[in-house]
Amino acid sequence: MSIKNYRYVDYLWDDTKVEKIKNDEVALFLYRSNILGRDLRITNYGGGNTSCKTIEKDPLTNKDVEVMWVKGSGGDIGTLTRSGIAGLYTDRLRDLKKVYRGVAYEDEMVALFNHCIFDLDSKAPSIDTPLHGLLPFKHIDHLHPDALIAVAAAKDSEKVTKEIWGDTMGWVPWKKPGFELGLMLEQCLADNPGIRGIVLGSHGLFTWGDTSYECYINSLEVIEMASAYIENKISENGEVFGGQTVDSLPKEERLEKAAILAPILRGLCASENRMIGHFTDDEKVIDFINSKDLQRLAPMGTSCPDHFLRTKIQPLVLNLSPTEEVNNTTLIFEKLEPAFENYRKEYEQYYETCKNNTSPAIRDANPVIILYPGVGMFSFAKNKQTARVASEFYINAINVMRGAEAISEYTSLPRQEAFDIEYWLLEEAKLQRMPKEQSLSRKVALITGAGGGIGKAIADKLAAEGANVVLTDLSEDRLKEAIETYKNDTAIYVQGDVTDSNSIANTYKQACLAFGGVDIVVHSAGLAISKPLEETTDKDWDILQNVLVKGQFELAKQAVAIFKKQKLGGDIVNIASKNGLVSGPNNVGYGTAKAAQQHMSRLLAAELGADKIRVNVVNPDGVIVGSKIWEGEWAKGRAEAYGITVEELPAHYAKRNLLNEIIYPADIANGVFSLVAILDKSTGNIINVDGGMANAFVR
Repeated sequence: MSIKNYRYVDYLWDDTKVEKIKNDEVALFLYRSNILGRDLRITNYGGGNTSCKTIEKDPLTNKDVEVMWVKGSGGDIGTLTRSGIAGLYTDRLRDLKKVYRGVAYEDEMVALFNHCIFDLDSKAPSIDTPLHGLLPFKHIDHLHPDALIAVAAAKDSEKVTKEIWGDTMGWVPWKKPGFELGLMLEQCLADNPGIRGIVLGSHGLFTWGDTSYECYINSLEVIEMASAYIENKISENGEVFGGQTVDSLPKEERLEKAAILAPILRGLCASENRMIGHFTDDEKVIDFINSKDLQRLAPMGTSCPDHFLRTKIQPLVLNLSPTEEVNNTTLIFEKLEPAFENYRKEYEQYYETCKNNTSPAIRDANPVIILYPGVGMFSFAKNKQTARVASEFYINAINVMRGAEAISEYTSLPRQEAFDIEYWLLEEAKLQRMPKEQSLSRKVALITGAGGGIGKAIADKLAAEGANVVLTDLSEDRLKEAIETYKNDTAIYVQGDVTDSNSIANTYKQACLAFGGVDIVVHSAGLAISKPLEETTDKDWDILQNVLVKGQFELAKQAVAIFKKQKLGGDIVNIASKNGLVSGPNNVGYGTAKAAQQHMSRLLAAELGADKIRVNVVNPDGVIVGSKIWEGEWAKGRAEAYGITVEELPAHYAKRNLLNEIIYPADIANGVFSLVAILDKSTGNIINVDGGMANAFVR
C-alpha cells in the first residue's frame, strides 16, 4: 500500500530524523512509539505499548543475549523516553512458563518480571510485558485504534476479522491482560504461521515487523484496512446510531448552557470528593448523544479496558431537553439530584454483585462522564488532565460503538469481566503508588490582575500547590506571556476588565467551561494614584473606586452565584493595602478605596458564612520589587510624599517595618495560600504582609 493513500491514519515517519538514529534500535523503537502516539485514532493517552528486541552483551558473562525493551508501567507511547522503558532478558521472561501455575495465579507472575531485568535503570515492567516477550518478533506494536476495537467489539468479531484480512490476521477471544493472554498470543501464532498481526477480542491489536519501519507500516496498513471497511459499511447503511432524534442548540447557546450547568453538575459529582471538570461538544459526541440509539448503547458501557478504567463502566445521561431553562439553580438541582443518587446506587449494586473476598474497597460511585443531548459531554475527575483524558477516551468509545454498529452489532464486556479489570488488585496497587495529592488539588482559583506582579505571584503559588488557575487581566499581552509559564491543563487566561460586569461574567463562563466551576477568587487587580486632595480629580477617584471597589463587588457577587450552585463553599481573598488602615499623606483616593475593600470583605464574611463561603483580606505594604503599580506615577508620588527620591524607596520601605524585611510578591502569595489552604476556619480576617507596621496593626 502506498503511504500516499492513507486516509484514516497519519503517516509521520520522517527519514531525515531517522537518519540520525538509524543504527540505534532502541532509539528507533522510541521514535516509532512517539509518532504512533501522536495520532489519537491509533491509540489514546497512556494506552497501548510497544517493544523491540536487541542483542546486548551480558555484563555477567560477556556473552550475547537477547534483550526486550518495552514500555514500562504507566507510560504513554506518545511521550515515551528512554527512562520510561524496561529492559528484560528475553530468555528469562520465556522461562517463566516453567513456573506458571495457571490463570488463577497469573498475577503472581508480575513480581517475577523483576527477576528478568537486564537494564538496572528500567521502569517497572507492565502487565503487558509477557504479551511482547512470548512473541518472537523483533519489533511489536500493541495498539488500541478505534477501528480495531470496533472490529474486536463487534458481534461475530472473529468472522469479521476473517472478512477484512483473510488468513493474514489471527484472532483471540477476550482475556484480561496478563501471562495467560501472552500464552494465547503465542498459541495463535503457532496455529497461524505467517500472519501479520492478531486481533484481541474486545481489546485491541498486535502487529509486528523485522524492523521498526516495517512494524510501523504494518500497523498503519492493518488499521487503514479496518477503518476503510467500517466507513464502507457506514456508507451502505446510510446513517449512524439509528439517526438523529434531538436537534442541537447553536454553538454559542450550547456553550452558554454548559457554563451555567457545569457548576451544578460539579457539585452533584462531589458527594465524596471535589472534582475538576471538562466540557466538549465535539461533532462525534453530538452525533452520538442526539441519536436514537443513545438510550440503548450508553448503558451497555464501554468495551476496551483502557476506556472504562478512565470513564467508569457507563455514563450518566441527563434527562434534560436542550431548550430546558437551567438558570433556576434550585429547580435544576432538584430535577438532577435523583438521577445522581440512582447512578450511585446502581454503581454500588454493581460493586456488591461482582466483588470477591480480595476486592479493594468501593471507589467513588459518582459518574465520570455526563451526557446532555443537544448540548455536549461533561467529564469530572481528580484533575484537569484526568478529566480531559476521560473525555477523549469516551470519544474513542463512541467511535468504537459507531464502527461496531456499522459492522454488525456492538457488544460490551460482561459486567463481571469489567469489574475484574476495574478492581484488579494490580490496578489498585498502581493507584496506591500514586503521589499524595497536593493541598489545593481539585480546586479552581480565579485571579485578577494576574498578568504580572502580585497577581501572577499568587497564581504561581496556587498552581504550585495543585490548583487550576484562571488568569485574568486587562492586558492580553501580559496574559499571553504569563500563560507560557504553566504546564498543560493547569491554567487558562481570559482577557478581562473588572470594571465591566459583562467582562467578569465571560471570565467566569470560561472558567466553568474549562474546569467545571470556581473555588477561590482572588481580587488582585489594581492601580495606585498618589495625589494630595486638591490634585485628585474625579477621574482619579472614579477609576480607583471602579477597579478596586466596584470590581471587587461584582467579582464577589458573580462568584457567590457559582459557589452556591456547587454547594461546596468557597474562598474570596481581596488584596487590599496597609493604606486602608493607616492615614498617610497624599493618598485620599487610594486609601479610601482600600478601606472600602477591607470593610466590604468583613460585610461579605458576615453575610456568607452560613454557606461556608469565607472572605478574607491580605494587606501588602511596600511591595516594590516585581509589583506593577511601582512602574508608573505611584512611585514618584510616594517618594514626593516622604521627601525622598524614587531610587531611595526600596530601602525606605524595607527599613521602616519592624522586621526590616523587603516584601516581595511571593510573600503576598504566601499570605493568600495560608488563607485558602491552612486557615480553613477563618473568615472576616485581615492578614498584614508588611514586615510589621505597628500603625497598621488590626487590633
